[in-house]
Amino acid sequence: MFGITLPAFEIAGGMILLLIGLDMLEARRSPTQETTGDTEEAAAKEDAGILPLGIPMLAGPGAISVDGKRFSLESLDCLYIGRGSREVIFESFDAHKPAIFYLLSYPTHTAHPATLIPKDKASLMELGSEEGCNRRTVFKYIHLEGALSCQLVMGVTHLHPGNAWNTMPPHTHMRRSEVYMYFNLRPEARVFHLMGPPDETRHLILKNHDAIVSPGWSIHAGMGTEAYSFCWGMGGENQDYSDMDAAPLVELR
Repeated sequence: MFGITLPAFEIAGGMILLLIGLDMLEARRSPTQETTGDTEEAAAKEDAGILPLGIPMLAGPGAISVDGKRFSLESLDCLYIGRGSREVIFESFDAHKPAIFYLLSYPTHTAHPATLIPKDKASLMELGSEEGCNRRTVFKYIHLEGALSCQLVMGVTHLHPGNAWNTMPPHTHMRRSEVYMYFNLRPEARVFHLMGPPDETRHLILKNHDAIVSPGWSIHAGMGTEAYSFCWGMGGENQDYSDMDAAPLVELR
C-alpha cells in the first residue's frame, strides 16, 4: 500500500517504539499531553520521597540516619524506613569490618514511622529437624506482630550447622511474591535454589549475597553445600506470614 513494503513498515514501527521507550526512560515530560497549568500543579505537590525500605544489617556495626534521626545498628539488626522519608544516610564504623546493608522495597500506599528492630527483639521460630537436614531458626522483623509496614514482610533464617535444606517441603504464595538473598556462605560454597511451578521446577546456582525473586506461582527452596543464612522478604495482598500453599514432595517434578 502506497509503495510501502511490510518489512519497511515493521522497521519504522520498531523505531517509533524505540524512541518512545527511550523517552520514558529519561522521564521527560510530554509537551503534547501536559499544559502549563499541569506542570505548575505538579511542582506544587509534595514529593512522596523514597519508597519504604526494609534494611537488615548483614555485618556491622554501623548506623542509618533517616531525616536527621540516627539509628545505630549491630550485625543482624533491622531498620524499617517508611514511605515519604527524604534523606537516608548510611555509616560504617570500622574500615576493617565494613558494614553491609541489604535494602528491599515494595510499593506502598500507607506511611509508617521508621522503626529499629534489634536482633534480640525479633520474633523467633524454630523449624525443621536434624533428621530432615533442615533445622533452622527464623527471625521475623517486619510483620503483623512486629514492626508494621504496608505490604512488606521481612526476616532472616539461619540454618543450624550440619543442615542444608531451607523451605522444604516447599510452598507457593499465590497472593504475594518473595525475594531471597543468601549470605553467610564461604566464597567457594553454593546454594542450589529451586524455583518454578511445583510440576516443572528448575534450579539456579547461587553464591554469597546473590538474590533471587520468586513470583507467587513459584516454589522457593534451596540446598547448600554448607549451612547458610538467607534474608526473605515478601510483598503482596496480605502480610500473614503463614499464608502459603503447600507443594507436596510427591508432586514435584
